[in-house]
Amino acid sequence: MECPQKTLWRSSALLLLLGFGFSLEARAQTSWTWQQVRERFEANNPALLADKLSIDESKAQEITAYLRPNPDLNLTVDGTQIAPEKGVWRPFAGTFESPGISYLHERRHKRELRLASAKKGTTIAEFNHADLDRTLLFNLRSAFVSTLQAKAVLQLAKDNLAYYDHVLDISRTRFNAGDIAQIDLDRLELQRVQYESDVQTAEVNLRTAKIQLLTLLNDRTAIEQFDVSGPFDFNDQLMPRDEFRKVALDTRPDLKAAIESVDKAQTDHKLAVANGSTDPTLSAWYTHNSSNNNPFGINTVGVSVSVPLRVFDRNQGEKLRTQLDITRNERLRDAAEASVLSDVDSGYAVVDSNMTLLRPYKAKYLQQSARVRDTVFFSYQHGGASLLDFLNAESEYRTVQLNYLNLVGSYLTAAAQLNMAVGREVIP
Repeated sequence: MECPQKTLWRSSALLLLLGFGFSLEARAQTSWTWQQVRERFEANNPALLADKLSIDESKAQEITAYLRPNPDLNLTVDGTQIAPEKGVWRPFAGTFESPGISYLHERRHKRELRLASAKKGTTIAEFNHADLDRTLLFNLRSAFVSTLQAKAVLQLAKDNLAYYDHVLDISRTRFNAGDIAQIDLDRLELQRVQYESDVQTAEVNLRTAKIQLLTLLNDRTAIEQFDVSGPFDFNDQLMPRDEFRKVALDTRPDLKAAIESVDKAQTDHKLAVANGSTDPTLSAWYTHNSSNNNPFGINTVGVSVSVPLRVFDRNQGEKLRTQLDITRNERLRDAAEASVLSDVDSGYAVVDSNMTLLRPYKAKYLQQSARVRDTVFFSYQHGGASLLDFLNAESEYRTVQLNYLNLVGSYLTAAAQLNMAVGREVIP
């Protein structure tokens, strides 16, 4: 019969192992798709969140722009009787009191023009924020692609190492059977260092790519618990360049901001012209003068209008400056449009070039390299090919496969650049 203490110990050990297994599962990697990464970025990136506050600041300026001038309240008191040598001090007898109020009346829709200018400033701030988001999304997409590429290269390095270990196992069996010499086996084992180095380099590159991606996400997740997933391939279909140009001209936020800046400059010029007009100050007051000899003039009211004479200052400088600013913003708009078309053309050329290189790789070179390697290895295994032939075939396979993965990474980065040039994601 088994000892109860031993049974209890085994049960505790089993529970401990189960708990350890659950703990490992809880700490397993979380794989994020591109959409999840993008949503996390837009919710957490500090640079993007800080710039978003500029929109709220601009909206606050709209409140200030539409405020009316404050009225002025004044109070005049005079006529207090003081005669200390006669013992007379009557502070409230015969005192002249005159409270009044004045208000600056703004003409020619100054408030409305200030508000319109402020609203256009808010629209420009929104477009500028969207443009920052466009630029940072390109950096994010590049980091995401780098992570996918590093994962693919790491997997290729591990597969190459596993294949080479299989070759070594067969070679050791042949050596033990006397089919190959010691020097050939030594050369094969020395060559394994290259494949071990490839694995270590790929692991470092993957960690570096994840660190960059987590930095953009402002995320403190451990690298071991973070992973991304998504297609690492290229799309063989590409719209005509003119379609990308049309979408870019309709979408690019920096171009929209430049167009809106022209409208704002025109509004500012109208405001400068309006500010050159005369604004009267309207005043009204009430007077109480108990010492007035006229019994009907003790309590009186009065009004006045004060009109500044714009003889010298008619806001000529601001009128000229804002007129020139319209032309300046029109030139900047033309430059922005030219930059948009240039970005699209450059991005399109890079994507098209990558696709031209990738097509023969996928259709022919990948299969050829694998077929050549396997054929030469089979021939070497049966004594029909030299060791040098096999090492060359293995090196060519490794080079072709690695070049293909790097070309796919270049294509995805170029596609992200073309998306940034267009202003939205046209190539998934």
